[in-house]
Amino acid sequence: MSRIGKKPIVIPAGVKVEIDGNHLKVSGPKGVLENDFLDYVSIKQEGNEIHILRKDDSIPSRSQHGLVRSLIDNMVVGVNTGFEKNLEIIGVGYKVEQRDNGIMLSLGHSHQIYFIPPDGIKLLAETPKRKITADGTPNQLLTGTIKITGFDRQLVGQVAAKIRSFRKPDVYKSKGVRYSDERIQLKAGKSAAK
Repeated sequence: MSRIGKKPIVIPAGVKVEIDGNHLKVSGPKGVLENDFLDYVSIKQEGNEIHILRKDDSIPSRSQHGLVRSLIDNMVVGVNTGFEKNLEIIGVGYKVEQRDNGIMLSLGHSHQIYFIPPDGIKLLAETPKRKITADGTPNQLLTGTIKITGFDRQLVGQVAAKIRSFRKPDVYKSKGVRYSDERIQLKAGKSAAK
């Protein structure tokens, strides 16, 4: 039995769950999420709890048990409280500006990047001017932060990864776009070998 799959999901106040076979619709204060799940598991609601039961002990059923429970839990948490990811921009000349509902990024390319988020995602860009110490390298300049919020966990992570891909962190100078809790292992350059 999956340790994750057998845990019931508690439905908080203000969240409405509709189950139609293996189609699940969850609505709450932040928005509405729908998903279709495979027939290897069955979804039951008892009071204010959701239980996920697998149909048999086959390998596909066992592999889907914990996965489906985690996906449904993310849906319930998302429509109730939402999810958030934070990015940091580090590098001289790199900057981010808020433009309507999108952001304008200057990341050392020959052009600026204007990024418009998909529906259900909000971006908040700030440009603090303070010195930080990242990975033991003194006096790195934090030139901007981006806060990504939304009720779909998968979409929040996908947008954060897309923005990070515009200028991944440099392992030699520690410049680029990174997650706020990401730590880069810096490499020594050629001059260190002499």
